Amino acid sequence: MKTNKYILYLLSIVLLFPLSSCNDDFLEFYPEDKITSANFPQNEEDIELLLNGVYALLRENSIYNEGLFGFGVLDGATPNAFNWGNTPIARAGSGQLNSSDGSIVNFRWTRSYGIIFRANYLLQALDQVDLSEGDKNIYRAEARFLRGLAYSILAEGFGGVPIILNAISTEEARSISRASQEETWDQVMADYNMAIDNLGAEAPELGRATKGAALAMKMRALLYQSKFDQVLEVIDEIEALGKYSLFPSYEGLFKLENENNAEVIFDIQYISGENSQGSLHDQYCGTGTGSWTRGSRYVPTDDLVNAYETIDGSAVDPNNPYEGRDPRLGFTVVVPGAYILGYRFPNYTYPGGAFNHPGNRLKHLSARKYRIEPEADLPPSGQSGLNNIVIRYADVLLSKAEAIIETNGDIDEAINLINRIRTERDDVKITSLPMGLSQEEARAKLRHERRIEFALEGLYWADIKRWEIGDELYPLEIKDHNGDVIETKFPNGYLDFYRLLPIPDSEISLNGNLTQNPGW
Repeated sequence: MKTNKYILYLLSIVLLFPLSSCNDDFLEFYPEDKITSANFPQNEEDIELLLNGVYALLRENSIYNEGLFGFGVLDGATPNAFNWGNTPIARAGSGQLNSSDGSIVNFRWTRSYGIIFRANYLLQALDQVDLSEGDKNIYRAEARFLRGLAYSILAEGFGGVPIILNAISTEEARSISRASQEETWDQVMADYNMAIDNLGAEAPELGRATKGAALAMKMRALLYQSKFDQVLEVIDEIEALGKYSLFPSYEGLFKLENENNAEVIFDIQYISGENSQGSLHDQYCGTGTGSWTRGSRYVPTDDLVNAYETIDGSAVDPNNPYEGRDPRLGFTVVVPGAYILGYRFPNYTYPGGAFNHPGNRLKHLSARKYRIEPEADLPPSGQSGLNNIVIRYADVLLSKAEAIIETNGDIDEAINLINRIRTERDDVKITSLPMGLSQEEARAKLRHERRIEFALEGLYWADIKRWEIGDELYPLEIKDHNGDVIETKFPNGYLDFYRLLPIPDSEISLNGNLTQNPGW
C-alpha cells in the first residue's frame, strides 16, 4: 500500500468507540464535523480507512521493539546474532527474559490484540455500509487474514490465548480466560481459510493480502504445528496459482528497486519520508556510518558466519576464512575486508571495522541484509522506504522439502528442492547436495539450509523452538575479534519452558483468569 498508507488521526478516535445504535427514546443530535460511532462508517472510503488502520499495525517504527515478525532483531534471540545492551530482546537471547519485560513480551501481546480489535471492529462495521455482498466479502477476507495472522503470532509465541471475535466490554476483557493452544491454532486456520476462499490471486492494491499470501501464512502455521501432510496440500494450492518463483538475485531480493518481485508473497510496506511511514530497520539494525545515530542493534555472530559453507564444499582456509564462501554470507553479513557503503572495512577497531554502535563490543561483523547502499542513498533516520518481507517463495520450497522429509516421502525430491535454493539464483551457486541421503541426514541438511537462507530474517527463533533443539545449541559463548567472551547465551542451558513466552504481568494483573505459562 505504498500509495494509501496515511491513517487519519481521527481513526484512533473512532476505534475507541464501540459500535452502537441510536436510542429511540431520545432525540440525539450528532455534529456533522466530527467522526462518531453514529456517522462512521458511511461508505466504502470509510471502510478502506478502517482497513488501512489494521494494516498499519503491522508496521514498526521504533528501535526498541522488534516488531511482530522480528526480522533481524529477533535473530538476536538466537545463535545467529548478538543484541547489545540490557534490552528485552537481548535478555530473550541470553536466557534472562522475565514476564515483566516489554518489547518481545508486552509488545507482541498488545500489538497482536490491537490488530484483532481493529479487525473485529471492521467486521462489525461492514454491516452498517451499503456495499455489495461480494465487496463486503473481500473486506471481510482481508480482516480475517490479518486477524488470523495476529492469532498465529500469539499461538506460536504464547501458546493458548483468549480468543475474541467481536467487540467486548471492559468487564468482559478483565474476566476472559485462555483458550488452549490447539483452539487458538484452530481459530488461525478458520480465519485463513475464509480469506483463501474469498481473496483473489491479485490484490486490489499493492501491499494488501492475496489468496497466495493467505495460503502461504496458512502453510507456515501448519508447519509450526508439525502438520506436514497438510503443509503439502496447501503448497499444491500455492503452486497452482502459477504466480511465484525465486528471484534471480539473492542480494537483489532486499533492495528498493526490486520490491514486490515474484518471490515476495507478502511483505510490510513502507515509504520513505517523514510522518512515521518509513522504517528504522536499515538505520539501527544495519551497518552504521561511524555515528552513534546509526549502527547495529543486532550484530551477526561468528557462530552464524562459521555455518556458511564454501562454494565447492571444501574446508575453510584458515588464512583467508571469508574467501570462497557461500555468496549469501557476503550478502547477509559485513565481514572483515568487505566493501560496504562504497569503501572497504579492513580492520576490526571502531570507528573502522563494521561501524557498529560504539556501545556494541562485537565490532568485526555487522548486518548487511536490508541495508540501503551506497551511502549517498541513505535516507534520514527512520525514513527508509524498504519493505520487510514476511514470507517469500523460498520458504515454500524449503517447507515442502521439510514436509517431505518429515513424512518420510521421497527424500531425493526434498533434496532437489533444497538444491534449487543452492543453485537456481544467478548470484548463488554452491555445490549441490548429493542424492541418496537418509531421513536423518536430509533433516540436518534442511535445517541448515533454512538457517542460512533466512539468516537475519527472524525465522530461526521459531525454528529452534519447534525443532526442540535449544539444548543442542546452548550454552553459547559470544566472542569479540580478540577472542574475548562478551556474553554467554543461556549459560545454564536451554530449558523446555523457553519455547513459550511468558504472559505479560501487566495482563495478568488486570485479569485474574489469565494463567501464566509453566516455568515463568
